Amino acid sequence: MLKNFLAIMIMAIFFSGCAKSGDGFKCLYEPCEYVAPASEIAAVQGYLTANSITATQHCSGLFYTISEPGTGQSPTACHAVNVTYEGRLTNGNVFDANTISINLSQVIAGWANGVPLIKQGGKIRLFIPPSLGYGPTAQPGIPANSILIFDVELH
Repeated sequence: MLKNFLAIMIMAIFFSGCAKSGDGFKCLYEPCEYVAPASEIAAVQGYLTANSITATQHCSGLFYTISEPGTGQSPTACHAVNVTYEGRLTNGNVFDANTISINLSQVIAGWANGVPLIKQGGKIRLFIPPSLGYGPTAQPGIPANSILIFDVELH
């Protein structure tokens, strides 16, 4: 019951992250407002250590490596973006790969927090704890409570 309530609250935060102001839309999303539980952060750190990966920890518990910072503009969590990505599990299984246009207010928190860390033309690898991904809800090809790894290129 509490997990369902938390999931609903997280989704409400994401969908309420953009508000109309006098001069257009202002992004009200705060990427550090929700932090993954310490156990999930430790699990991601364990994966990184076991695989000799050096990554930066975001205030939310997301970990990332930037291979190309890009040179264009950085999006906010309320912007629509064009990206090419590949998503995989820690066992290496690829569950999705695509080129899409999507609003960052409509994606998992790991993306909303991570993609704005690069600029247009940039490339980032995101190591997403379960609660910043799909949490206890299984998705096609993704077991519940999975750590997700995404390679994202921002166009």
